[in-house]
Amino acid sequence: MNFNLNDLDLSNISRWPAAARAVVILFIMGGVIFLGYWFHIKDQIEVLQQAEQKEASLKVMFEKKAQQAANLEAYEQQLTEMRESFGAMLRQLPNKTEVADLLVDVSQTGLASGLEFELFKPGAEIPQEFYAELPISIRVIGTYHEFGDFVSGVAALPRIVTLHNISIKKQGKGDNALLVMDMTAKTYRYLEESERPQEKKAGDKKGGRRK
Repeated sequence: MNFNLNDLDLSNISRWPAAARAVVILFIMGGVIFLGYWFHIKDQIEVLQQAEQKEASLKVMFEKKAQQAANLEAYEQQLTEMRESFGAMLRQLPNKTEVADLLVDVSQTGLASGLEFELFKPGAEIPQEFYAELPISIRVIGTYHEFGDFVSGVAALPRIVTLHNISIKKQGKGDNALLVMDMTAKTYRYLEESERPQEKKAGDKKGGRRK
């Protein structure tokens, strides 16, 4: 195994001692392996790692999709129930021809409760996305019991009416003085597609282009 590097002739490697040739062969093999790793295997390892990461993310996605597929029937049932509930709520919104009758129902409910109306003033409609809000300013005179009957009667109406900004104060002095209740009642009307704000804007734009 002992040899002197100075005695080795680079032009005649075949005459080198076996140990020297073995060292050179191992060195060359090491260089080839290193270069092969650096220029080829390293890139393949990175590609493999990326593929493994992608595989993991795809597994997670697949599990989510499988869970959604398993719950699809329940989701469809919930969607059907939501549509039915939404349809029932829409049916509680009066159309244009029913608003006047609803206003009469609200006032008649107050009179039937024994209240005296000082103010019953419908305001201008306020259009929303798919419905219009109709505020009604109301001032009535009566007792707490009559106010309670009125509120219960309004809640029992087949159409949606909500009460807002309720204020109660005494009218006059004494224990037997009546009470004054101010409030804003709001009812809601379903808007046809042609009445909705976004539909009107689209129609105005089309009309403007035709001009």
